[in-house]
Amino acid sequence: MIDADEVLNDRLRAELLAADDGVEGYTVSRTTYFRGKPLRAWTGERLLRLFRTNRAHLEAAPAAGGDADLHERWVCDGAVGALQGTLEHYSYPDTESYREKYARYTDIEARGLHASTAGALLQSLLVPLRFTRTLLRGAALDGPDGWYVAWYSALYPAVVQWKALRS
Repeated sequence: MIDADEVLNDRLRAELLAADDGVEGYTVSRTTYFRGKPLRAWTGERLLRLFRTNRAHLEAAPAAGGDADLHERWVCDGAVGALQGTLEHYSYPDTESYREKYARYTDIEARGLHASTAGALLQSLLVPLRFTRTLLRGAALDGPDGWYVAWYSALYPAVVQWKALRS
């Protein structure tokens, strides 16, 4: 299973062709690109993407909690292996596409969240910690693009909480 904005690199393509059929599914490593460049903070995310369709199911995993059907992930009911190579994710060709998706996703998550002022305040207080953690995971080395994504990623749960309060 790959999304329309994802591409298999040569190594992953070769691994897929040589995969052992004795397991129910395989995880792959994904790197997300922002404005045409891979971001260190978005490198190495392991995702289940090759699986027997009768042995896997989708689970919602909203980033800010709640029950929104967003950020789904595949889960396999059986043995899972790991493939080498990279699934390249070209989700954000420019800043505007990032902003549009950010606004859309935070709106969706806010509708699936039970809002509270305390939750919004707590998430707001955690922004500096999340920002620092993302910088330390490599975003600091990606220059202004990395800092931009680190900041908005850190804000994400707080934005969802505040939007939920407005609903």
